Amino acid sequence: MTACGSSQKSVDAEASSASTAGGSAGALIGVTMPTKSSERWIHDGDNLKQQLEKLGYKVDLQYAENDIPTQANQIENQITKGAKLLIIASIDGTAITSQLQEAADSKIPVIAYDRLIRNSPNVDYYATFDNAKVGVQQATSLLKGLGVDSGKKGPFNIELFGGSPDDNNATFFWNGAMTVLQPKIDDGTLKVKSGQTDFKQAAILRWDPATAQKRMEDIITKTYSGGDKIDGVLSPYDGLSIGILSALKSSGYGTKGQPYPIVTGQDAELASVKSIIAGEQYSTIFKDTRNLAEQTVKMADAVLKGQKPEVNNEKDYNNGVKVVPSYLLDPVIVDKDNYKDVLIGSNYYTEDQLK
Repeated sequence: MTACGSSQKSVDAEASSASTAGGSAGALIGVTMPTKSSERWIHDGDNLKQQLEKLGYKVDLQYAENDIPTQANQIENQITKGAKLLIIASIDGTAITSQLQEAADSKIPVIAYDRLIRNSPNVDYYATFDNAKVGVQQATSLLKGLGVDSGKKGPFNIELFGGSPDDNNATFFWNGAMTVLQPKIDDGTLKVKSGQTDFKQAAILRWDPATAQKRMEDIITKTYSGGDKIDGVLSPYDGLSIGILSALKSSGYGTKGQPYPIVTGQDAELASVKSIIAGEQYSTIFKDTRNLAEQTVKMADAVLKGQKPEVNNEKDYNNGVKVVPSYLLDPVIVDKDNYKDVLIGSNYYTEDQLK
């Protein structure tokens, strides 16, 4: 799972030059991740640590279990320990401004990892995936599953879920998805029967699966108790998808007479890939975090050598104070038709893991 496959080769190739670089050799890098409750962050942390250590750096890897004060303390401790660079996947992108000021005062550069840190001038770079494209892909997959792209007219009953309102990525996912879905809502192909079409109504704080399950249960009770069926659910994250599917199952979905709606997701988490194979969840979005870790490590290495790291977007990620130079990677739609090619073919999962 944490093997980096072919993407590791370029990191290995750089190891000798990085380890002999001037003042950066053996430097301590602080890495803070939000939580271990989501499988993906465990792999992110492991990949970053593994690849940074290959280049000769020391790594202090911390998880905050979605507790903001804990993450703030972890960052402060890393500064105190003498970290020369910080890589931060923030819990709340607005809550660590004072810690970033401490880092800036000590001339410690900061790379935001996958989640943009907001309202601070002290964010040097950002490494992530094309988050608007993720949303577009989720919505496109939803329409494909419903049969809209092959000519089915509907109307289809759908419900919308958003990510955590304190995660900048969540609005990118939502806005990307709505560029695809809103025209179909406007022309009557899609109907959101609950009427909850605003991001604030759909958002799930901290991406919590139990909250998503409860919201789905409430919508079913209030909106669909008269016999109408749900045809599709826009879900921005696999953890939410599992909670949503659980609510649907409790309400009688998942049978031949009443199959599951088309439910999307993101992160290709193991439980959701198995659910896709079983014909429950319809799709997910694969973001190869090995590649994200590799790109972030390249950024960190360049910064510590006094070089300018590679970026490919200097316009879209305004954190409220500055536009943060960013590197965006491409996401990939995964469904029952291509999971073997995409996930097993890239050595992200083995066949045994998916049994």
